[in-house]
Formats: sequence, structure tokens, C-alpha cells
Amino acid sequence: MRLPATPVQPMASADVAKAVARVAVGAPRNGIQNVAGPEVLRLDEWGRVALAATGDTRTVVVDPTAGIFGVVRGDVLTAPRDAVLATTSYREWLAR
Repeated sequence: MRLPATPVQPMASADVAKAVARVAVGAPRNGIQNVAGPEVLRLDEWGRVALAATGDTRTVVVDPTAGIFGVVRGDVLTAPRDAVLATTSYREWLAR
């Protein structure tokens, strides 16, 4: 499996729902509330974790040109410092 090493910050859908609900019932923010998962994973790492969790023996190879995220540079797919971080890690989510 060919994946780029692009850093991402996956967030469980249940954590997304909780974050949306908190903002929806809270005071008007007049701005943006950034939210993200609790950990940064590179896409190649994410792939290895997912394959291992399902017993898939395929190998992940870093390919900087793979897929649409291959052209993404830097940390643009990770949360800014002021983001509210969720609690469910990717590995915890997979274990469920």
C-alpha cells in the first residue's frame, strides 16, 4: 500500500458530535472553534495501524506522490494550537 507521510489528526465521529453539541448549546462564539483528534499521525502510520488492527499483512510504503494528500505539504491537515482536542485516539477507536 502506497501512502504519503502527510500528517493528519483523525477525530472519532462521536467526538465530533460532542464538540458540535457543546458549541450549539453554548454562548455565541462569533468565531471558529477548532477541534481535532488527540494525536497527529502521518498517513503512512495511520495505514500501518489500520492494517495491523485488521490482521492485514500488506506493507505500507511511503510514496510522497500517492493520492490527493501527497501534494499537501507541512501541517495544514493538523489542528492549530488553540484547538479543543478530543479524547478518543485512533487506536482506541479501532479497538471498539
